[in-house]
Amino acid sequence: MKLEELVSSGAAVMGVPLPAGAPEKLRAYFGLLTERNRVMNLTAIEGEEDVARLHFLDCLALAAVWDFSGKKIIDVGSGAGFPGLPIAIAVPGAQFTLLDSLGKRVDFLNDVCRETGTQAECLNARAEEAARQPERRECYDAAVSRAVARLNILCELCLPFVKVGGVFIAMKAAAAEEELAEAESAVKLLGGGRPEVRDYRIPGTDLTHRAVIIPKESPTPEKYPRRFARIQKSPL
Repeated sequence: MKLEELVSSGAAVMGVPLPAGAPEKLRAYFGLLTERNRVMNLTAIEGEEDVARLHFLDCLALAAVWDFSGKKIIDVGSGAGFPGLPIAIAVPGAQFTLLDSLGKRVDFLNDVCRETGTQAECLNARAEEAARQPERRECYDAAVSRAVARLNILCELCLPFVKVGGVFIAMKAAAAEEELAEAESAVKLLGGGRPEVRDYRIPGTDLTHRAVIIPKESPTPEKYPRRFARIQKSPL
């Protein structure tokens, strides 16, 4: 099947309605991703079928576990745009900020947004610094992250962006019990509530992944997030 068909059928299986033109926009995204991946390190996953399933459908699955419509969301450590950009394409009423610390990746994200006509802010900044800006701290309905970091570290980087009543959604492998236990004190300290775990299967694969949804119940203490070197050296 073509990428457009893989995405359309997979999204339907997951119960994620796609607006008109979304599969074609994801095709354009794939084209830019493939082209730029030849000259910069964006993804180890290549090929139409694998990108459609392991990137696009994996990200779109979040739209089945949380309603992004009309919400303000920040994707922390967006990289090649995952998970935020596919969701922004699928849910055009959402207001996305795609944050990454590497300028070349942010340039790529801007190019994809222009090529696909997607409205999203592409921000070149470090998460621990951006989270201290008054216009960004506790201003988002949700923070999402597919970054490769332990959950306790991600909580310190992401929860400061989320307003009370919002959520932080972390994408994890199915076997994440150890990380959940490890992050318990960090979640409480940073203003989070009891995590809700939602497992999902990526259509067309035997892979089960996990969305960890952490509600923001109280403000994050002002001293967090710390400098990243400190976060890494002494995780909460």
